[in-house]
Amino acid sequence: MTTTGAERRIRSTPAGREAPAPLALAGRGARVAAIVAVTLVPAGIAGLVRTVLRGRAEGRRYLYRRTAVLLMRLGPTFIKAGQVLGTRRDVLPAALCDELSVLQDSVAPLNRAETRRAFAEAYGMRAAEGRFAHVEERPVASGSVASVYRGTLESGGQVAIKLRRPGIDRVMRQDLALMRAGAALAARLPVFRGVPVTAVVDSMCAAVLGQLDFAREADSLTRLRDNLAPVPRVWVPQVHQAESRPRCIVMEFIPDLDVGAAAKCPPAMRRRFAVSALTAIYQMLFVDGFVHCDMHPGNLYFTRQGQVVVLDAGFSVRLTERLRRLFAEFFMNMSTGRGRRCAEIVIQSSAGVRDDADLDGFIVRMADLVERSHGLPAKEFSLIAFATEMFDLQRRFGIHAAPELIFPLLSLLVIEGTIRELDPEIDFQETAKPVLNRGLFGAR
Repeated sequence: MTTTGAERRIRSTPAGREAPAPLALAGRGARVAAIVAVTLVPAGIAGLVRTVLRGRAEGRRYLYRRTAVLLMRLGPTFIKAGQVLGTRRDVLPAALCDELSVLQDSVAPLNRAETRRAFAEAYGMRAAEGRFAHVEERPVASGSVASVYRGTLESGGQVAIKLRRPGIDRVMRQDLALMRAGAALAARLPVFRGVPVTAVVDSMCAAVLGQLDFAREADSLTRLRDNLAPVPRVWVPQVHQAESRPRCIVMEFIPDLDVGAAAKCPPAMRRRFAVSALTAIYQMLFVDGFVHCDMHPGNLYFTRQGQVVVLDAGFSVRLTERLRRLFAEFFMNMSTGRGRRCAEIVIQSSAGVRDDADLDGFIVRMADLVERSHGLPAKEFSLIAFATEMFDLQRRFGIHAAPELIFPLLSLLVIEGTIRELDPEIDFQETAKPVLNRGLFGAR
């Protein structure tokens, strides 16, 4: 069987080269199994009762909610995995994806001893002392993979220091190995026949594991900064490559970032924010083919000086030239109401189809979706509603989307709510057209 790029990255990545030790993996597996049993056995009984009393749909919703609770109990790796799996509406039920998509990290910031250990792992026991004149004790941001500190270089510049949690590599590798083993077993069950279980889990593992590779993220930030330079008012912090390490990214510090800043700006500035942020996404998708796939409000800020600030490129995807063009062609045809061609592009770009796939039926229903959406006023058109129905059609008719397309599309879906809050009247399709023309016909 051919090994995919995602599999190769999982098996040999600079973020941590060694495979999990068998004894440690067995111990972690036993703990995971215990948590799964304690959570899902009562949930299964309660779900059955709800199904009898309130119907199958209510029983399923309850089980989906308990699945999200289970992932929270299993820890950061499973939360991140759930967040990524929540994007796979072409394979998983929409109600389950809704529960997974709202999972949030709830990890305490590094304490003083952990911070010292993290710096030592990144730079050596005393190597950091010659680089930073000062590092603030309390982080300005913290997540399951890293904490971010404000510091001052010996040369005098203010920087943000993104420091990987000590030991997180080992924990995540153990958990991902367990997930892949579980996927291999699940793929043998009749209930999953025709579902690309191992391929979905492999792509999810690659996405999660990639967030541990800070050298790659530093390169991604630099690439995004260069690619988005032509987009007015968009700013990506500059990476200090000489000070950065595989476990630590040192970058330009941008002060006074406030998630509520846009709400305090005048309407005209909010409209400019909306156009700039949306154009940046379109530039990544249709022109550059290098996409930041995690544009939630914690990674996207609007400043009172009129800038759109993009942070954290740990979850980025590089599209092949073929997929970039197909992506752009799909949106171009969607904006002009050519539904049949959109359906053909979905099939062309798919990772595979089931043996019983009804391609003719899919083309008819997909064409109808595009034509209905094309006729809507700009204010009524919803990308999320469109994508949800498209993924439902793919799942029902047996067409499995390529993860290289699902993840970039996620960036557009995640940002839609933010864009609508900034400018409820914005026309997503009209805003896309000049960028689509550059991506398909112009110099890049």
